[in-house]
Amino acid sequence: DEDLTGWENLMMIAGLYGIPKREAKERAAELLDLVELSHAADRKVETYSGGMRRRLEIAMGLINRPRILFLDEPTLGLDAQTRAAIWSYVFKLKEQLGTTIFVTTHYLEEADQYCDRIAIIDHGRILAIGTPRDLKKTVGGDVVMLQVAGNPEAAVKVLQSIDGLSDVRIVEGFIRFKVNDGSKAAPLIFDVLSKAGIRVTSIAIKEPSMDEVFMEYTGHSLRDEWGSREEVMAMRRIVRTARR
Repeated sequence: DEDLTGWENLMMIAGLYGIPKREAKERAAELLDLVELSHAADRKVETYSGGMRRRLEIAMGLINRPRILFLDEPTLGLDAQTRAAIWSYVFKLKEQLGTTIFVTTHYLEEADQYCDRIAIIDHGRILAIGTPRDLKKTVGGDVVMLQVAGNPEAAVKVLQSIDGLSDVRIVEGFIRFKVNDGSKAAPLIFDVLSKAGIRVTSIAIKEPSMDEVFMEYTGHSLRDEWGSREEVMAMRRIVRTARR
């Protein structure tokens, strides 16, 4: 409730759960400290920034100390710094309270960086589930870009003879190819090229992105399905207004 303070909101939710008043006060103080809102506990929520409101929502969801917590788009529309802060609080919940957390998000890079397991859902169906690394392996492995001293054509011929490498070609002066695990393959690649008298001057290994994984399984990007993040936010505002 925007007309209540952060503290009053927490106490209200605690009352709905039937938590004794003394214990509710202890939990509210603990949670406000956890999400770094103690300094704003007595301010009305209508004065809170977007990031502060998200953090208060998380605290309100934890007042009854659930073993499982669902967070719906907790960082949507926030700046990068605030998004990082929100995820830091989520990690605190996991580590300090042992809470299992389910997160829905349109920020696939966040899912990649912060989630232990990811489920790709399209039109209500789970199409794939696994660790970020395992999901990326299903779309063709890593892309490796390397440069060599001298003629790259000779290096291409050598690389084409190595099992496990595919789509070996020259792109803007770089030799590009795909391999299941670039980090594991790198020592072998260096060794084979060295024995052929070819010196590698630079190498870069890129995993497939979660955007590429999503497109592989669904046939479209998130933007195609939902529009831009700004459009998603606008739709959420419309839904919230309708619910009121």
